[in-house]
Amino acid sequence: QVQLVESGGGSVQPGGSLRLSCAASRSIFNMGWYRQAPGKQRELVATKTIGGITNYADSVKGRFTISRDNAKNTVYLQMNSLKAEDTAVYYCKGSGISYEYWGQGTQVIVSS
Repeated sequence: QVQLVESGGGSVQPGGSLRLSCAASRSIFNMGWYRQAPGKQRELVATKTIGGITNYADSVKGRFTISRDNAKNTVYLQMNSLKAEDTAVYYCKGSGISYEYWGQGTQVIVSS
């Protein structure tokens, strides 16, 4: 069983920044971030394959940057210019052709 350990959530004022990290217990083809706000469905934020192909939700393009350190099996999400609507629980997901794993989630609150 693959373990995904997230860190970096917290509270920040609008316009601020946070960086999320997710460390996997082994190499995973595609790693990324999803989020779920209260009363809403879980949605894609950003993903990045082991080869470097990225995918972003339109709502975060230009503000969030996903990166990964393949040697450490770790994916990062740098979140800048945060808005109130970014408030959610952020989940790390690791997936491949025949598997997917989820982290436990980390809370991000953007509020003045």
